[in-house]
Amino acid sequence: MNAAPRVVITGMGVVSAIGTGLDAIAQSIDRAKSGVRAFPGDDGRGLAPYLAAPVEAVPACDAPPMQLNQMDRLARMSLDAAQQAIRQARLDTAGLDRDRAAVYWGTGMGGAGTLDDAYQRFLAIPTQRVEPLTVVKTMTNAPAAHIALRYGLRGPVLVVSNACASSAQALGEALRLLRSGAAEVAIVGGAEALIAPGIVRAWQAMGVLARYTETQAAAACRPFDQARSGLVLGEGAATFVLETESHALRRGARPLAELAGYGCTCDASHLSKPDADGQARAMRLALRDAGLQAQDVDYINAHGTATPAGDRVEAQSIRAVFGDRPPPTSSTKALHGHLLGGAGALELAISVQAMQRSVLPPTAHLDAQDPDIDLDCIPHQARRPSVPVHAVMSNSFAFGGTNAVLIARRAD
Repeated sequence: MNAAPRVVITGMGVVSAIGTGLDAIAQSIDRAKSGVRAFPGDDGRGLAPYLAAPVEAVPACDAPPMQLNQMDRLARMSLDAAQQAIRQARLDTAGLDRDRAAVYWGTGMGGAGTLDDAYQRFLAIPTQRVEPLTVVKTMTNAPAAHIALRYGLRGPVLVVSNACASSAQALGEALRLLRSGAAEVAIVGGAEALIAPGIVRAWQAMGVLARYTETQAAAACRPFDQARSGLVLGEGAATFVLETESHALRRGARPLAELAGYGCTCDASHLSKPDADGQARAMRLALRDAGLQAQDVDYINAHGTATPAGDRVEAQSIRAVFGDRPPPTSSTKALHGHLLGGAGALELAISVQAMQRSVLPPTAHLDAQDPDIDLDCIPHQARRPSVPVHAVMSNSFAFGGTNAVLIARRAD
């Protein structure tokens, strides 16, 4: 039986609150620049003032006007990130075997902002016309469909909507698809765009959003800090071009990294409380899939949402897998917020970039680390290790109990 082919990353693209494009992301990481800001509430609807990490200007997409008219904020960010990745990969989509080119995507809530706006219009003025394209703009498969349409990709299309694990699972399942031989190239990623009044109000009702004062808004998301008070919603998109190594070599592409390991488990214990055992099992599965030992991992991009319970449980699970000497671990959500279904893709892109640049991202705003979190959390500033970074892990843990872990390593 032949060994499964290696799968390599040949292109990445990002749209986020801390920048659009890999260079902008790197600059923000190096400066620990926060994309979090405060928004006013609405007393009439019971919406308290809140924090979010928005994409300030959604980039313009290269698509026909008719297609652009069918796209909302989520789809436009997704297509722009895909175009960045395809451009970096120098992928000639017209020259592909399009029947063997897949699109796998992850999103938690799809076009939530468009749906929120439609409900507001309908409830405020019942006779007001609802936009005819509301359905096609809000469906969770819209970004994947638009990417496939734009480039004529006729292979498998799969959309994962599994809360905060969505895009990490999309990447892992695309890895399995390419290893199986059912496709040889895939455009894979995830996105979220849910900073809308009704959605924010629902999260406020859960009591998990960060508390803040006006003077500390940008630094209010504080993963692993003793004074952490909750998460900050973010938005954006991240996309990868994944290829079998043989496909990449045939066309002379330069791999950025190998997507080497994927582990996925379910806690099966609670809808919203994390479970250290389930998380640890996912990490161990990812290590086994990559053929690595715990000591081979040089950096972990933690799920690290800055909730009191979540950060502590994740620290326990990392310790259970890595023992007394876990690798440096940080949460970049302090800067770009929590993209929910898009988080895994963005954080894997940041992790791969950390490996390429040998610059470990910081956990910003970490002033007083929780003593129960016994990890090297890279406080405040990015770190340049004295030796190259060979392998990185990215954790995504979701409501519903789904845990998805990805490992990338140097392609050479």
